[in-house]
Amino acid sequence: MADYWDKKIECAPLHEIKALQSFRLSQTVRRIYENVPHYRNKMDEAGVKPEDIVSTKDLYKLPFTYKQDLRDTYPYGLFAVGMDKVVRLHASSGTTGKQIVVGYTENDIEMWKECCARAFTAYGCTKNDFMHISYGYGLFTGGLGVHYGAEHVGMTVIPVSVGNTNRQITIVKDFGSTVLCATPSYVLHLAETMEDMGLTKDDIKLRIGVFGAEPWTEEMRVQIQEKLGIKAYDIYGLSEIIGPGVAYECSEQTGMHINEDHFIPEIIDPDTGEVLPDGVQGELVFTCITKEAFPLIRYRTRDIAVLKREKCSCGRTFIKMMKPAGRSDDMLIIRGVNVFPSQIESVLLQLGNTSPYYQLIVDRVNNTDILEVEVELSHEMFSDTVKSIEQQEHIIKSAVESTLGISATIKLVEPKSLQRFEGKAVRVIDKRRIK
Repeated sequence: MADYWDKKIECAPLHEIKALQSFRLSQTVRRIYENVPHYRNKMDEAGVKPEDIVSTKDLYKLPFTYKQDLRDTYPYGLFAVGMDKVVRLHASSGTTGKQIVVGYTENDIEMWKECCARAFTAYGCTKNDFMHISYGYGLFTGGLGVHYGAEHVGMTVIPVSVGNTNRQITIVKDFGSTVLCATPSYVLHLAETMEDMGLTKDDIKLRIGVFGAEPWTEEMRVQIQEKLGIKAYDIYGLSEIIGPGVAYECSEQTGMHINEDHFIPEIIDPDTGEVLPDGVQGELVFTCITKEAFPLIRYRTRDIAVLKREKCSCGRTFIKMMKPAGRSDDMLIIRGVNVFPSQIESVLLQLGNTSPYYQLIVDRVNNTDILEVEVELSHEMFSDTVKSIEQQEHIIKSAVESTLGISATIKLVEPKSLQRFEGKAVRVIDKRRIK
């Protein structure tokens, strides 16, 4: 039997969801037109007035919002309320250009809590759980988002944040943590360190993992579950929309349900902007229909995903988004071929004999792109003969080239030689952009 935080809306008929979305969309569009000069100017340029938007079918008439729009209006130019109504600010952790600043009213915070509470309840969390949060706190939305949502459910929250991995493991063991929130790459580092400390999954009480903030594969899910003895769930969000809790997996783990009463998703062709039908892969676009302080309209996320409207055995009727294949701005074009780091990750984890740590190094030599994949050997493989390692290198090379359709150099390195990250992992070094 599925558990729900708000069964009435999570299991609402499609026509009720669409009617609610249409009403909230028309209200939001009118409000931003009246209060946000940037949006008013963009709508005027597109020849669109608030009265033209009466239902979700009219969404395509509205112009897209790009990350550059947020930078151009830095810091508060897209806020739809006065700063006296804003009770919290967050900002992106971008490394280029100005930070993306987002704001929240009291109602926005309450809505965020509700979205995260729905997710945690779907995972099977209850007020009896102890949630260990290894997301970063501060301007990053991850830590505080899941923190408030967990408290809303009634869980005991352990706000550890990032860093000091040995201490984190001690806390998990001594405090009796049952739920772990972190980036999946950091969870693997935690599992690795736990083994170094002589601990096994039988020494801890973890049963649920809530992982997001970076792309991760099904193969990584399997490995995490085996190492920690937990069930690992995906949670999706981005700072510009609200943070974690935009979408969440249920017990079926066949995609993430989007909180459609607050966010309208679309899939578009990233090149033409054409809206694509459900089931077709493209760029994920979100429109916020209940946010007060920072409601974005048709925001292009750059995440490559698929939407599916199908009956879920959990009973929820919210549309599902499949795990993003990656971000269009993370996608590498190498000799005319689109390459996502997640493709490499899937190959490595399927093959085994290596650790789940890797790095892609792209360079250009004599006007030709070259790809080198650095992969950590497992401790078992590292102790093998040179011939065995060479054979493994050949196996990986063949599998990678078969998957990508381009040649690659495979460099096997000793265990624990690649950098570990406490937040989002850096998988790609593109020397073509550095030069």
